Amino acid sequence: MKKQQPQISEDKILEASWELLGEDGIEKFSLRRLADRLGIQAPSLYWYFKSKQNLYYRLANQVSKMIMEEFRSEGDWKEQLTGLAVTVRSVLSRYPCSTQLMMMTLPHEPDIIRFTNRMLLCVESTPLEQEQKLQAVLTLVNYVFYFVLDDYQHQRNVSDILKEQGVPTDGEMIRLLDSMSETDAGLFRTMFKSGLFELMGTDGAFEFGVKLILLGIEQVIKEREK
Repeated sequence: MKKQQPQISEDKILEASWELLGEDGIEKFSLRRLADRLGIQAPSLYWYFKSKQNLYYRLANQVSKMIMEEFRSEGDWKEQLTGLAVTVRSVLSRYPCSTQLMMMTLPHEPDIIRFTNRMLLCVESTPLEQEQKLQAVLTLVNYVFYFVLDDYQHQRNVSDILKEQGVPTDGEMIRLLDSMSETDAGLFRTMFKSGLFELMGTDGAFEFGVKLILLGIEQVIKEREK
């Protein structure tokens, strides 16, 4: 009896892509490995996606759609940008490698365009010039992208180091820092001993960064209104 071919669809391909990205990261992702996961031959994927980049576009579009569905646009421009930042971070954190996909994708898909347009609408009521409005939202969203990406990479790096060689204990780190001069490690040593580096990647650290950006935008607005 001839073996029945697995039933695939665009949704199943996207779902399997997220699973593969979550397991091995974007560096090891390939259409061949995706086809193996689906139990099909790699050429069959080209009926749905012209290339790996085309698949990346569709995955980024899916993330953009989720952001739009979860974002609640209420309040003034500061409240809207804050809500947008929180929503983007939340969605990106749930989809493995989605930050890299968003950063390497041009706005060629409908929901990516809608997402970009919605970001711009957050600052449309401000007296900023059009170029400044674009720069304002790009600065904010790039901050969110890099915050999520840095947290993702940190977790992967720690995991890899633990597998290979373990990490220095706090005592070992303190002995190393105490062996270094005040000029070379003074501030780092003080912050490490105070536990400040443990704040990296936390909600508080994220919110402080967003606040800094909003204060900067507000200052530009005040300067224009003088």
